[in-house]
Amino acid sequence: MKTYNFCSGPAILPDEVLQEASQALINWQNTGTSILGISHRSEEFQSIASQAEQDLRTLLNIPEQYHVLFLSGGASAQFAMVPMNLLGHKKTADYVNTGYWSKMAIAEAKQYCEVRVIAEGTEAALAKTWNFHKDAAYVHCVPNETVEGIAIHQVPDCHEVPIVADMSSCLLSAPIDVNKFGLIYAGFHKNIGPAGMTVVMVKKELIQEVLANTPSLYRYALQAESRCLINTPPVFAWYTAGLVFKYLLQKGGLEEMHKLNAQKAQLLYQAIDQSHLYQNNVPQACRSISNISFQIKQPLEALFLEQAKAKGLLNLKGHRSIGGLRASLYNAMPIEGVKTLIHFMREFENQHA
Repeated sequence: MKTYNFCSGPAILPDEVLQEASQALINWQNTGTSILGISHRSEEFQSIASQAEQDLRTLLNIPEQYHVLFLSGGASAQFAMVPMNLLGHKKTADYVNTGYWSKMAIAEAKQYCEVRVIAEGTEAALAKTWNFHKDAAYVHCVPNETVEGIAIHQVPDCHEVPIVADMSSCLLSAPIDVNKFGLIYAGFHKNIGPAGMTVVMVKKELIQEVLANTPSLYRYALQAESRCLINTPPVFAWYTAGLVFKYLLQKGGLEEMHKLNAQKAQLLYQAIDQSHLYQNNVPQACRSISNISFQIKQPLEALFLEQAKAKGLLNLKGHRSIGGLRASLYNAMPIEGVKTLIHFMREFENQHA
């Protein structure tokens, strides 16, 4: 039975990448050595790391005035690293609260500065402007909230105040203008690779000053100087990310990914909107194309999940904070998976509506 994994993260990877990575686990490039045993100080790994950065710069058209950092750990560490590195001599930062991960970032930042929440909820996602403060060190936002399925499709221009974006669940799903942002960060385990690393793209001019007592591992400037090798990184995650970047370039880049992702999301939203059993409460203009949260009559939720799993449709349970159902449609989810899910949803509705 063919299975489709709709997990929000760790997410599925392309089959081609998994096949090459699985071979490298045993014998990387016929060296007789597993990729897991390659030294991060070796010339071989330096080549892997350099190529991964080059390919990511190509995919996103990242300007030279940005550092590209591959950092150990998940994106949640950036909730602290951002204020540590970007506050400088300022005392305040502006935050946009569109959902679960915005709130997590806000709570962490309050340990380091005065946080001003300048916009909230779906209204913030739909806003053409935000009431940011010119004295803010930065404006932080989450363009795609994985839990609620809310997306900011057009990030407003905040002019001289740098915009910081947590793009963990949407980076590489569509083209973006990196120049609009002072800093972008994204955990690997959605569209990039295995869990365990985060990529950070930051303007070099923004990281000249850090808060006192900031640990060395949390200093962007030191990480850039050491080529992110202050400590031993997760070599396999970094290597696999490089394979994903090559895969995306071979598939036509992010424009092609966006076309496919938009098509997948449209099919599923259409099925939900036409249904009498399922419901999505997010305004159409700020619906995520990566994470589609929806609800079903509560007594049927457990049965839906049980029967979906039996059909090979995995990890459709919503986030623990809000419940319900959720289908994550990252780059590696084929359109056949979405069509199979829709077919099951219609069968289930016919039986229980």
